[in-house]
Amino acid sequence: MRYGSLSDHFTGIAAKRLTAVEADTSVSNQHEFNGVAALRQLLGTERFDQRQSRFLWLGGENESVSDDAPVTWYDARERQPCRAAEWRLYFKSNAVMDLAVAGDLLVVGRRPDGEIMFLIAPQSSTLENQIAWLFGLDGELGAGFRYEGFGGAHDRGLDFVSNYVLEEIGIEPEEPEADRLDRILDGFELAFPTSRVMSELARRSLDGPDPRDDPDAALLSWIEFEEALFRRLERRIVAARIESGFLAGGSADVDGFLQFSLSVQNRRKSRMGLSLENHVEAVLAARRIRYERGARTEGRSKPDFLFPGAAEYADAAFDPARLAMLGVKSTLKDRWRQVLAEAARITTKHLLTLEPGISVHQTDEMAGHGLQLVVPRRLHPTFTEGQSAWLIDFGDFLELISARQAL
Repeated sequence: MRYGSLSDHFTGIAAKRLTAVEADTSVSNQHEFNGVAALRQLLGTERFDQRQSRFLWLGGENESVSDDAPVTWYDARERQPCRAAEWRLYFKSNAVMDLAVAGDLLVVGRRPDGEIMFLIAPQSSTLENQIAWLFGLDGELGAGFRYEGFGGAHDRGLDFVSNYVLEEIGIEPEEPEADRLDRILDGFELAFPTSRVMSELARRSLDGPDPRDDPDAALLSWIEFEEALFRRLERRIVAARIESGFLAGGSADVDGFLQFSLSVQNRRKSRMGLSLENHVEAVLAARRIRYERGARTEGRSKPDFLFPGAAEYADAAFDPARLAMLGVKSTLKDRWRQVLAEAARITTKHLLTLEPGISVHQTDEMAGHGLQLVVPRRLHPTFTEGQSAWLIDFGDFLELISARQAL
């Protein structure tokens, strides 16, 4: 799929780690950053005053905070023409900067329309890793700004993974290949089919990698194409609902609008996980691997996939070394711990995710709890070298299961 380029969303960024004097009001209330060369590359040397800008703090699950506040870019010595310019970027106090602490990642980004965005993520967090990967911030960042420009030879194409990070920072990705998607969806009414139907449509419509030869590439291409199909159909349905209006008794139906908006967001989140399970199941069938989806183990526990199945798991004489389970979560946040209690007989549990750049702290915790993370190969570069050596890809997992079932 063609999703455009990073330059469609940012002309450039300047990034650094916040210092105490910039983040801690008990140390300083200066509310500004020195206009060093990297900031001048980003913002130029033309003054602007009180430009409304977006601030975003990115914490853990459901912990993002956004605020709008005016910023001013000015030369503190503009009335002293005989002295060298001293540029500064001043910001008004806001909810996001109030949350920031020394060591957090700060990215100041300039959008193509001139809007300035301030992105802050806690040090060593998953979201910090994801933002650094998106903008190509390799290596250590210090207290000084570092500039990265996009466009020309320095631009980068966007894909399913980068679009995931863009959405995390509140930017809706470009819609790819709309005409092609419309032709596929022409037979649908303005209603969402079941996740199985949508997943089957995506696989049937895509001439992609063979899951028997390259399961990682097949899985990602299927989920990426289904996501594009879903978003295109969603756009049609939402547009029709907006055109019909939100009225109740002749007045604006605010509650109805809010409920509809919430349903759109919830549907996006819930169907992605189901879609991923559907495509994993299709790969397992293509590879002729024995499994059960949603089989019960103990109590109410139901692993997403149990190998070879519930009968073998319940048989005390069946060698537990030949058993396996796979949890499937499109994104993790802190929900990976749910998998730990899902199959007591299986000591090393496996969890497949599409979330890029998970923090070292979290992957260390997973390893310590006997959980092996499975990540499609294309996402491995979003992790550190040490993490990548520990990760296994989807193909590796399938080979492991095939070997156990061959015993």
